[in-house]
Amino acid sequence: MSKIIIRGARILGGEPQDVLIDGETVTEVGTGLDAAGATVIEAEGQILLPGLVDLHTHLREPGREDSETVLTGTRAAAVGGFTAVHAMANTFPVADTAGVVEQVWRLGKESGYCDVQPVGAVTVGLEGKKLAELGAMHDSAAGVKVFSDDGKCVDDAVIMRRALEYVKAFDGVVAQHAQEPRLTEGAQMNEGIVSAELGLGGWPAVAEESIIARDVLLAAHVGSRVHICHLSTAGSVEIVRWAKSKGWNVTAEVTPHHLLLTDELVRTYNPVYKVNPPLRTEADVMALREALADGTIDCVATDHAPHPHEDKDCEWAAAAMGMVGLETALSVVQQTMVDTGLLDWAGVADRMSFRPAAIGRLVGHGRPVSAGEPANLTLVDPAYRGAVDPAGFASRSRNTPYEGRELPGRVTHTFLRGRATVVDGKLA
Repeated sequence: MSKIIIRGARILGGEPQDVLIDGETVTEVGTGLDAAGATVIEAEGQILLPGLVDLHTHLREPGREDSETVLTGTRAAAVGGFTAVHAMANTFPVADTAGVVEQVWRLGKESGYCDVQPVGAVTVGLEGKKLAELGAMHDSAAGVKVFSDDGKCVDDAVIMRRALEYVKAFDGVVAQHAQEPRLTEGAQMNEGIVSAELGLGGWPAVAEESIIARDVLLAAHVGSRVHICHLSTAGSVEIVRWAKSKGWNVTAEVTPHHLLLTDELVRTYNPVYKVNPPLRTEADVMALREALADGTIDCVATDHAPHPHEDKDCEWAAAAMGMVGLETALSVVQQTMVDTGLLDWAGVADRMSFRPAAIGRLVGHGRPVSAGEPANLTLVDPAYRGAVDPAGFASRSRNTPYEGRELPGRVTHTFLRGRATVVDGKLA
């Protein structure tokens, strides 16, 4: 493989330095670097980050290739600066056996745009009644460490306890979609003033918070790891903060859209804003930002949820829930966290690479940008400003809530083990 010199980039936002990539590895970091025959990338003013890691991506394959495939989803991930994604289990068939997770894992290997780590289902068919083959999925070639029924809550406390006990044996983690189903029957949006005015069924904050409270207690009792998916309310923040103050092994993620958008947007009745958990209030958004800044929330995860046009271009009540997010995630984080002074670029690297890789126990990702480390890297131009145009997305779906919105920052290059998957903002 050829040598590459990234010249003058600010590693994690620090002073400008050069980075030499030789093959799959960063071999030298310094100033004035040179190497015979090396390709030089002039990166003055740009930020160099470790490759981003997403703990929560829906790639839809197998079964819903009309929405996304592993190939198109990983292309979208690369454009967004991601070098590894965790593929959620709510596929058709469900990823609840070694055979299905190995299929997804192999498709990721074949795509070549980013590493795909399958997430195994907690229960058979996501039905919440019987534990899936957790051990077999872990022992498979895919080496599953994260298990989730995302899209559905593991609402049975006994099943949740058993799952936590089972994954403890191999240092796995259960990632919970916190939604008490009986409190959200018929829910269409956040329960509050806006839902009352619009006459739409409300999704109350307590439906999320009650499950989180139960599960952090169960995790503490078992001595196992629990991860809270797409945390969305100020109350949820306080429960996680309390659990962490006890020293319990609890982690949590927040999506980019919950850092920026509020339930006021539902007044448009545009189904692009329909998502689970729903967009919340401005007070919730501010609490989530502060919690991400102080580390109560460990990481940003996209919950990239592609849908075909017909599933979103319909009346609100009939529309599918979910938004695409891989290609815009870093820009939203820059706008909400960096440009507001809540995080610096080192903090972004921590929340979007180091911590998610650690939670998922990924090898080779979430590593420092230093000599001897795998060359999984993301180069960002923070000065860029541009309107979001979904027509240019690498994803197969276009259900973005940011169409036409100006966002800052652009990923110019992504490297997966030294090979450029994105060059000058376009797929290599």
